[in-house]
Amino acid sequence: MERRRFLKGAGLAGILAAGTAPAIIHAQEVIRWRLASSFPKALDTIYGAAEDFANAINQMSGGKFEVQVFAGGELVPAFGVLDAVQQGTIELAHTAPYYFFGKNEAFAFDCAVPFGLNSRMLTAWMYDGGGNQLMNEFYAKYNIVSLPMGNTGTQMGGWYRKEIKSVDDIKGLKIRISGFAGRVLTKLGGVPQSIPGGEIYQALEKGTIDATEWVGPYDDLKLGFYKVAPHYYYPGWWEGGAQLTLYINKEKFAALPKEYQEMIRAAASHAHVTMQAKYDARNPQALKQLIANGAQVHRFPKDVMDAAFKARNEVYAELNDTNPDWKKIYTEFEKFLRDQYAWFRLADLSFDQYMASVKL
Repeated sequence: MERRRFLKGAGLAGILAAGTAPAIIHAQEVIRWRLASSFPKALDTIYGAAEDFANAINQMSGGKFEVQVFAGGELVPAFGVLDAVQQGTIELAHTAPYYFFGKNEAFAFDCAVPFGLNSRMLTAWMYDGGGNQLMNEFYAKYNIVSLPMGNTGTQMGGWYRKEIKSVDDIKGLKIRISGFAGRVLTKLGGVPQSIPGGEIYQALEKGTIDATEWVGPYDDLKLGFYKVAPHYYYPGWWEGGAQLTLYINKEKFAALPKEYQEMIRAAASHAHVTMQAKYDARNPQALKQLIANGAQVHRFPKDVMDAAFKARNEVYAELNDTNPDWKKIYTEFEKFLRDQYAWFRLADLSFDQYMASVKL
């Protein structure tokens, strides 16, 4: 209010004399930021979250804050977005943080860990359970601010050339799978491979890999995995709720006007909800189409699930002994996990089990 009175009373000559004109001109300039996605444009749900975010920013700012989105590989490599944001080469990235498991295992908490939280639980942890605060304390050393921006929901367990009838069938299996789950599968004799989404089909088709996991029916139908690996397994025990994350260069975020910072938070939240809504709405029809196209749907045998859970606990214990960043976040994460399942088994789980058992 005082600023408006000053401007009204001072007149143009007074403003120029005071040296404030450049500040006013600067305030009217359009801010243009670049966002690098780790995903190809063909995946309209997971890549589309970045576009939803950018569109919301543009609308809220009246076109004065523009975010341009680039698909994986267009601006920087799909797995190079962390370094690019950290170094300030780009302002924003949209990615799956467990891709950077090799830098520090703690990155995975910002996405999904084996036998972890489902999507609703993870959102609760991030928004009200202290999870996002813990992650940003971790990200400070990478010059990054993070915000949740999307979730796939519980994922499928992937596509396999041959049936998985027991733990023995995991031995020697070359599977495209993200870092953390790969470390668990290694304990079962699997051979994990790290391949960007846009390159998976070719690797599966050529026999470079024996199996792959991605997300779920809607994306998997687009990618065509059923054509070369017909056995479709569930559940993806390594991704009970895989969160996607917005990375923001910390210094550039701090330099933004406060109202633009709030726009980023609001737009990320909007994209977060919208992504899972799209997956939940589209997966059922996609699954029907996959089955019609010859996909054979199987549940992982219990001995595979039990062996994987045992291996998960071994990996977690090892990391608690070797990685202080991991241990700090894990202590809070695991406590939240126990409390959430104590509640969900009474509410959602019992309701879902009954509804799944009756004829609709």
